[in-house]
Amino acid sequence: MLTPFDLAPGVTVGAELLPVISGPCVIESEETALETAQILRAMANRMGLPLIYKSSYDKANRSSIRSFRGPGLEAGLEILQVVKEATGLPILTDVHEPSHCEKAAEVCDVLQIPAFLCRQTDLLVAAAGTGCGVAVKKGQFMAPQDMRLVVEKVRESGGDRVVVIERGSSFGYNNLVVDMRSFEWMHEDDVPSIFDVTHSLQLPGGGETTGGLKRFAEPLALAAVGAGADGLFLEVHPDPDHALSDSTTQLDPVRAETLIESALEVRRTLFARGPRV
Repeated sequence: MLTPFDLAPGVTVGAELLPVISGPCVIESEETALETAQILRAMANRMGLPLIYKSSYDKANRSSIRSFRGPGLEAGLEILQVVKEATGLPILTDVHEPSHCEKAAEVCDVLQIPAFLCRQTDLLVAAAGTGCGVAVKKGQFMAPQDMRLVVEKVRESGGDRVVVIERGSSFGYNNLVVDMRSFEWMHEDDVPSIFDVTHSLQLPGGGETTGGLKRFAEPLALAAVGAGADGLFLEVHPDPDHALSDSTTQLDPVRAETLIESALEVRRTLFARGPRV
């Protein structure tokens, strides 16, 4: 069992309540960001759910140069500040460059390292040095056991509040598969792990936009929680079909809440049974 710790204010990893990181993939507008955050805040209140709001000011790793990336650092952080003040939710966003970390930390409670950058030492060290929580997306090219060294980079740079977000591994071209053994392996290395529902559904590459298989969201999420995942990462959009990024894998709020309710039941059952022998 993990020793519980607070990744963000009011959001404990390793306790019975299952923490959730949720929000739109990318900041599209202040209106959409606020609408989604208020929906998620109400959902969290109904369920007694520890929730971190997430959205990206810049998606620097989109498939095509023509893809929508977001409003950028300054405008994006201004919108996230509005969301934080309006809802009181802790905030997470991606950082792609070490020089962005201090600025993002002025608004955000958790800085997220994108999957393709998960081994970038300078970025990990800069994020750890802000004092924020750090969420590292596990690259689809990384073995679960190899994330121990990534986490060490963060911890040895002063970041004692760190989690790894598991999205699966490349399975041939344009496909991802989640090995449910990864949560146990990372726990053996004292690495807290959160399951990325959204990006585990992706069919990466294969054209100008990334496809996805949204119908597998529920079975994968429940399997991951049953296998020991310490939380869920779940992108939610009020109108997923018209989202400007990840339209094939983001969930609408109603479906997201139903999925989370089911995941919480699995989590409570595991805790009621106690630690495995």
